[in-house]
Amino acid sequence: MAQLQLRGAFTALVTPFTATGAVDFDTFDRLLDRQLEAGIGGLVPCGTTGESPTLEDDEQRDLIALTVKRAKGKVPVIGGTGSNCTSYAKQLAKTAEAAGADAVMVLMPYYNKPSQEGLLLHIKLVSQAVGVPVVLYNIPGRTAVDLSVETTLRVLDSCPNVVAIKDASGGLLYCQDLLRRASGRVTLLSGDDILTLPMMVAGAAGVISVTSNLYPRQVQMMADAALAGDWEMARTRHFALFPVHRSLFVEPSPQPIKGIMTAQKLLGPKMRPPMVEASRETVDGVQRACSTYEARS
Repeated sequence: MAQLQLRGAFTALVTPFTATGAVDFDTFDRLLDRQLEAGIGGLVPCGTTGESPTLEDDEQRDLIALTVKRAKGKVPVIGGTGSNCTSYAKQLAKTAEAAGADAVMVLMPYYNKPSQEGLLLHIKLVSQAVGVPVVLYNIPGRTAVDLSVETTLRVLDSCPNVVAIKDASGGLLYCQDLLRRASGRVTLLSGDDILTLPMMVAGAAGVISVTSNLYPRQVQMMADAALAGDWEMARTRHFALFPVHRSLFVEPSPQPIKGIMTAQKLLGPKMRPPMVEASRETVDGVQRACSTYEARS
């Protein structure tokens, strides 16, 4: 298995839809070009920001394959795969690998609330099903289960292709405790734009970002500054983006990010149920945050 370097900003890509609800591959292709031209560090198609729970298997495969084709090996592509059914999660991971993804991202099972032993088994079975690196995705606010540091260390002992964690635990305790105890055995990426700077101070290598759908170059520049140890510049860039980050999560994501991207004519407004279009109030709030940010940049 080839060594995979995961550093910098990775965009958790939105999935555009046509007015009839089909995946809008032409618009997605343009969004990929925009990301690559901005110098983004990596791409994550078919995550929850990409409305993966509503995607059909062939749509997920084709979105990942298109991302791989456009990236052309220039940046890593992490294919989103996740299910509360372990056998289906294995299938999704294998499909992402076959589509050419450099790594797969495994979401913790949602709704059925497995124990820590259940989480460990799920991760083992999915990681054993593929030959590419695995990025774990811990987001208890959406899954109702929280991968503990102790279980994560057991995963690292038993799953050699688990190389990274997307930490969207909503705080800084997991990040600090894991990095303190894992002794460089795993890469940690922030899963919360608003917490990226403090996580990188603690040793995270970057962020899987929602905001970079809109500002790929700016989020990458903030991560680059932190990786270079230029903490003053990193802090300046992070604090400038802070109101934008916050505005993008006043409604369930990806509603706000798709709302502002629609307002900027980057894609159409269509969401797949049960997600709905962001309210006018929310989009106006994001627009104000963006206007202030751009005026000061």
